[in-house]
Amino acid sequence: MTTSGHAPRERGRTGGRPFGFSTVLGLARACHPGPTAAVTVMVTALAVASGREVAGCVLVAAAVLTGQLSIGWCNDAVDAGRDIEAGRIGKPVADGMVSVRVVWSAAAAALVLCVPLSFASGPAAGTVHLVGVAAAWVYDLGLKATALSWLPYVVGFGVLPPFVTLGLPGHPWPAWWAVAAAALLGCGAHLANVLPDIPADLATGIRGWPQRLGTARVRALIPLPLLLATGLLVFGPPDRPGAESWAALAGAGGFAAAGLLLGGRSPRVPFAMAIAVAAVDVVLLLARGAGVTAL
Repeated sequence: MTTSGHAPRERGRTGGRPFGFSTVLGLARACHPGPTAAVTVMVTALAVASGREVAGCVLVAAAVLTGQLSIGWCNDAVDAGRDIEAGRIGKPVADGMVSVRVVWSAAAAALVLCVPLSFASGPAAGTVHLVGVAAAWVYDLGLKATALSWLPYVVGFGVLPPFVTLGLPGHPWPAWWAVAAAALLGCGAHLANVLPDIPADLATGIRGWPQRLGTARVRALIPLPLLLATGLLVFGPPDRPGAESWAALAGAGGFAAAGLLLGGRSPRVPFAMAIAVAAVDVVLLLARGAGVTAL
């Protein structure tokens, strides 16, 4: 929409204040900056390790960043009503920092940018990445309140290795164990991400897979997909595991055990330990580099 120089400035807040620095800050907070940055850095690092050229790595980073921004903004826009009703502190829309309309506009703009940036890596790579982004939008738009809430995470993470490798010369598919490990990381991320918010989610009518399982079961289940991912990254490749792989497996097991033993003290403990196991898995995946492509 275009306006003349004399038109009123766009309102960027629910309270009617003009679009300004606070709105920009609100958008930065509403995009879920932690996960957005983590996924973008992880996939870009995988692109570097796999042998993508500098321009290709930049395109991967831009595509993943815009996709993750669109997902985060869509999530906060969809949840705005529930967040306001529940009085959740720290949510930019509920806090009045930015309006729902502005967040929706940002999500749409990021999604539009994500399409050509994804296809810049090639038609096959672009298609699989956009399938992952679409799965995340489906989650935001309602699937998270169903028993299939795990599926978009599995798809969204599972497409990341093929997005990287299909952009390489010859467009190779990644090894099966790399895709399976990434999908399992997505499942673990879903459980760990939802765990601290299960009581609040149930109070606002969100009954996804973790909410149906309950806090105690989710806390006990979190290590399983993450350790399975670790096992695949250690034992899936054709070469024999080295000392570093065994050390990574032991470290992941230690973090998982700590999450189980200390999880009763705070739901944040299993979440932190899950992040630690996921970090070990990411390091293992990056260490494989070009070896993630199928032979």
